[in-house]
Amino acid sequence: MRAAHALESYSKSYAPKDKVVVLDALKTIGPLMDHTCCDGYKFLCKRVPKAFGTLYRATNKESPMQGMMFRINYQNCGRLVPAIRSIHPDVILSTHPFATEMVSEMKERGYHIPLLCLMTDYGPHQAWIAPNVDSYIVSNEDMVPQMEKMGVPPEIIFPYGIPVTESFFQEGDKAALREKFGLAPDKPTILFMAGSFGVTNIISIYEDLCELNLDFQVIVITGRNEKLYHEFEDAVQESGKKTRLVFFTNEVQNYMHASDLIITKPGGLTVSESLASNLPLAVFDAIPGQEEDNAAFLQNHHMAVRLDQHEDTAQVIAELLENPEKLEQMRCACEAFDKSQSAQNIFMLMHSLYARYFPERAGSSEQKKS
Repeated sequence: MRAAHALESYSKSYAPKDKVVVLDALKTIGPLMDHTCCDGYKFLCKRVPKAFGTLYRATNKESPMQGMMFRINYQNCGRLVPAIRSIHPDVILSTHPFATEMVSEMKERGYHIPLLCLMTDYGPHQAWIAPNVDSYIVSNEDMVPQMEKMGVPPEIIFPYGIPVTESFFQEGDKAALREKFGLAPDKPTILFMAGSFGVTNIISIYEDLCELNLDFQVIVITGRNEKLYHEFEDAVQESGKKTRLVFFTNEVQNYMHASDLIITKPGGLTVSESLASNLPLAVFDAIPGQEEDNAAFLQNHHMAVRLDQHEDTAQVIAELLENPEKLEQMRCACEAFDKSQSAQNIFMLMHSLYARYFPERAGSSEQKKS
């Protein structure tokens, strides 16, 4: 949804003649499908991550499990049709593998429309691959040969990157932002992002880090997790380090621009927002599956360190703080991974597909919908 809303935001600013409708496919199908997928995913990731990893691997190859997921999406396809037909779109861009498969099935049944699939992680998975997709938009160039091995023609794979809100690309004044947030303008700053999964390991990482005999300050964003926020309140009082504790905020981009390093789980959109902000990462608690892929990509390209591969996580962070040259190299690697034109490139691709599908309409002055 964050990727979809980033495209919607771009459209309002730069493509106002295009009408964008963001549709939550799982909620549209019904509460049973929505709760089964979303709540089931959260339960597996929080309670039995190894089981989720097994499921992830089982559905990434020809198996009864993969066939079952296809049948579920095939059966639910009809429930999505009325909502899509009521919008009467000219182009469909999907940011979820189930929705991609459902729209692909609609096309199989004769629905004539361009379909783009925007993959929101840093490694491919078979669940995203469907027979009637016109273009795949992926986060990075490494995914092109990987998807080719899965049978996807390379000419329909576009490594444009995962779109994020433009403000993440607009670098702010570090010192001014730190002063705005009540922090020292010239002191190394570490940002903790706890996410929405109730992560508790991050508190022990914070406590271990605050015991270091180094001069730095901390920002902690817990999101809407009240329990975690209150646990951090206690930890902050005992930490001895200047810490700004934040509940839910609409200023994530400013907190990222104020920081020198982010400690977070490697979710696809948080990773993309950090890279857009040229912010090196220290990642932990990667869920077996797509977050493992994300973490491996970041590590392979020298944009992150992995804390869960070391016994002494605080020492890993200390080595970065004591070695600003390495931290700067990581920042430069993030900067070199430039996907700032992602949204623009995606819109251009959508328009080119629209023109290919509907040449008689493409040249008209009629307002287009996407």
